[in-house]
Amino acid sequence: MNKKLWGGRFDKAMAPEVERFTASIGFDRLLYEHDIRGSLAHVEMLARAGLISRAESKKISSGLKRVREELRKGTFQPGPEHEDIHMAVEARLKKRIGPVADKLHTARSRNDQVALDLRLFLRDEIGAIRSCIRRLQRTIVGVAWENRDVVMPGFTHLQHAQPVIAAHHLLAYVEMLQRDADRLGDCLRRVNMMPLGAGALAGTSLPIDRKYVAKLLGFNALCENSIDAVSDRDFALEFLAAGAIIGVHLSRMAEEIVLWASREFSFIQIDLSYCSGSSLMPQKANPDAAELVRAKSGRLLGSLVSLLTVMKGLPLSYNRDMQEDKEPLFDAAGTLKSCLSIMAGLWERIKFRRAEISRSLEGDFSQATDLAEYLVMRGCPFREAHQMVGELVADCIRRDKKLEALTLRDLCSRSELFDRRALELLRPGEGVTRKKSVGSTAPAEVSKALRMWKKKLGMGNA
Repeated sequence: MNKKLWGGRFDKAMAPEVERFTASIGFDRLLYEHDIRGSLAHVEMLARAGLISRAESKKISSGLKRVREELRKGTFQPGPEHEDIHMAVEARLKKRIGPVADKLHTARSRNDQVALDLRLFLRDEIGAIRSCIRRLQRTIVGVAWENRDVVMPGFTHLQHAQPVIAAHHLLAYVEMLQRDADRLGDCLRRVNMMPLGAGALAGTSLPIDRKYVAKLLGFNALCENSIDAVSDRDFALEFLAAGAIIGVHLSRMAEEIVLWASREFSFIQIDLSYCSGSSLMPQKANPDAAELVRAKSGRLLGSLVSLLTVMKGLPLSYNRDMQEDKEPLFDAAGTLKSCLSIMAGLWERIKFRRAEISRSLEGDFSQATDLAEYLVMRGCPFREAHQMVGELVADCIRRDKKLEALTLRDLCSRSELFDRRALELLRPGEGVTRKKSVGSTAPAEVSKALRMWKKKLGMGNA
């Protein structure tokens, strides 16, 4: 009978189909670096506490490092018989150094061990994802800086609303991404808590030093309750929730890129290296990279819902259901990094089509709000101003006439408060220069925001 490391109580081998069904080594192999990092700290603590000798500690540590190298090089390939990465490492260690390897698992359980590995994994991944966010922010700020003089339509309900500076629109994405980075930073505080020492659920009677292990591994705090330490996956859910929001932000960004690149908009041109062609239609250059980013938001949302569903009915403390936490986490982390990187590369290869954008403002009536606010500045109640300018627009539509083609006489037919200065507001895009509120699309406000972001992102002040 193939004896498991936990098999003392069993007089039957696990059924092959159950062994295959319950094995997680196919995906949790990804945790081997984190598992061995945690084991090295654990062994150091065991020796310091007198639970193993210094010689044993040195032998186990040396063996663990050899196993790590084998896993890195692929010369050791764990199989289903190992169940999970923790058992695979321990079994390989015993083969390498003999019975002394049996002391590695002193004062710990796979329950607190896997909780530790996941926290170490997420700590690393959050750092990598935040770096990807920063790169994307820097890229978008660079594009915004290059297009700080471009005035484009701003949209509500996907209809022309008011003119805005293109850089102002792009900086909205940068703000969104900053909230994403901050959200992950806040999540990191709860990820960076050390569960090892909780054992299976009740702690241990052995004289371990949890604070020492936390210090060795760079954790800021301990998980205080041993039951909660092994049964908590809030930190994983929080990461997935943050990841889902990032996915939604990237999807919205990708959607605008797809729209703007279409013939109907023609606002941007995407480099062909980030497009694909059609197997049938020779003329096509499809924005597939953006479309796939848009689609992959579904995976990120699905990962969150998957783990929420796993956790929603579990009694305390650890249950094997929680093995299902890893694949959503691994997939979400990988998806986030790839999507963020692709979006950065995509923005680096986007060119704004200035002439087409300028033409799109002609005859779109987006100056209407500026005309109404002009009347307000002349003493007219806003609702009256809104009504009068609305009537002007309706009259233009009936006469198939552009707002910018109106004369002073046309304006005064609706209100004597209009004067020759109002004619300036009829020029497409003129209204952006009149904005005064903080955070608006006024050129001075946009320039201030660009300088702030360039400084914050380490891009210098241009």
